[in-house]
Amino acid sequence: MTPPVIFCREISPSPANCTSYSPFLQVDTQCSLPSSSFAASCLRVPKNCSLVARCSLKWSDKPSIIPGALVTSTPQLLSTNPVIGEGKIGVLLLNLGGPETLEDVQPFLFNLFADPAEALRKALCEKNVPAKVYVGMRYWHPFTEEAIEQIKRDGITKLVVLPLYPQFSISTSGSSLRLLESIFREDEYLVNMQHTVIPSWYQREGYIKAMADLMEKELKSFERPEEVMIFFSAHGVPLAYVEEAGDPYKAEMEECVDLIMEELEKRRVHNAYTLAYQSRVGPVEWLKPYTDETIIELGKKGVKSILAVPISFVSEHIETLEEIDVEYKELALESGIQNWARVPALGVEPTFISDLADAVIESLPYVGAMAVSNLEARQSLVPLGSVEELLAAYDSQRRELPPPVTVWEWGWTKSAETWNGRAAMLAVLVLLVLEVTTGKGFLHQWGIFPLFR
Repeated sequence: MTPPVIFCREISPSPANCTSYSPFLQVDTQCSLPSSSFAASCLRVPKNCSLVARCSLKWSDKPSIIPGALVTSTPQLLSTNPVIGEGKIGVLLLNLGGPETLEDVQPFLFNLFADPAEALRKALCEKNVPAKVYVGMRYWHPFTEEAIEQIKRDGITKLVVLPLYPQFSISTSGSSLRLLESIFREDEYLVNMQHTVIPSWYQREGYIKAMADLMEKELKSFERPEEVMIFFSAHGVPLAYVEEAGDPYKAEMEECVDLIMEELEKRRVHNAYTLAYQSRVGPVEWLKPYTDETIIELGKKGVKSILAVPISFVSEHIETLEEIDVEYKELALESGIQNWARVPALGVEPTFISDLADAVIESLPYVGAMAVSNLEARQSLVPLGSVEELLAAYDSQRRELPPPVTVWEWGWTKSAETWNGRAAMLAVLVLLVLEVTTGKGFLHQWGIFPLFR
C-alpha cells in the first residue's frame, strides 16, 4: 500500500520569507494518523519553517513528494491549526489568591500568577496556537469576575479552564468552579461560549519530569544525598470531603507522589519518602498525617536530613514561604533534624510550561464536548469536562468550603497557633501592667494580687 499523504489545497508558509515544499507532503512514518492535531513536525518542511493549511488525509498511488519543489505563491490563509478551527481561544488560569491584608499583597499576588500566564501564552504561540491567557483568583485581584469580563470584551468563543492545582479537590479547584458556575448561569454570552475544564494534570510527563529535575538538583546540595528523607507536603482538605463527598484529591495526590518517585528511581534515586498534609483550618479533622506531627515523629526516629517538596503548589506563596520555609523548618530543627532544604515551586520552569501548553492544545478538540476519559494513555482520575459536569460528579452536595489559609488567620493551624499565642501573651501582659499600675482588676478582686495603696 502506498504511504498516506496530506493533501493541502492552500498553503501559507510561516514566516513569510520561508519557502515550502509542494502541496503534496509525505507524512513521516512515525506520525500517528488520523491525528487530533496538525503538527509541523509530522511534515517534511524546511528547518525553522512551519505550514498553516487547510488539509485532508488521502491515499495516493502516485509519488507523494517532489523533492526541491517550491511554492511560488502564497494563497490567502483559510485556517490555522485544525484543533483551533474557527473562533478565538482563551485560557483561564484559576487559583485562590488571598484576602487583603497589606499594601503590597496585591502586586505580589498579581505577579505571582502573571508570570506563568505570560509564559503559557508564549508557549502556546510557539506551538502555533494563538490564545489569550487570563488569571482569575477566588479571593483577590484579579478576581475571577474581572477575568471573565475581559474574556467577554476580547470576544473569546472557546475557553479552556485550567486550575493551577496539579490535583483536583472540591476545596481548591471546586471552589473556583462553583463561582464560574454561578457566573455562567447569569450571562447569556457565557452560556453560549464553548468551554472545557482540565481538572487535574499531575500525571502528565512534563510535570513529573520537571518535579523530578528540581528534586534531583536539591538533593545534590546535601552532603549525603542518599540519606535524605524526601518529605512531600501537600495542602490538606477536610477528611469528610474524601470519605463522604468522594473528593478524589487524596487518591490523586498519592498517585502523583508514586509517579514522581518512579521517575526518580529511573534516575537511580532511591531515597525514602513520605507524604503529609499541611494548612488545616478549624476544629474538624483533616487528611492525615499532618505535616507538623510528621516532622516531630521523624526527628524522634533519628532522621537528620529532610528535603521538603511542596507537592500541591506550583507558585511560591504564603504556604511555601512562611509555613514551610519558616515554621516547619524551625520545627524540624527543634525536633533534632539537622539539615533542611526545600524544592522550589515550578513557577515558569520551561519543561513544565511547555507541557501545560500541550495539555491545553490536547483539550481543544473537546471544547464544548462531553467529558472524555481516554484522551491519553495516562489519564488523570478526573476526566475533562464542563464546569457543570465536574461539579455534578464531584461536588453535588455543595458543602461549606474552608477559607484560604494566611499567616494571620484564626483557627487550628500552626500559623494560627503562632499568631493566636502571640496575641494572647500580649493581652496577658497588658492586663498585668494595668493590675500593677492601677491596683484594680480581676486579679485584685479575686485576691491573687495584694492591693496597692
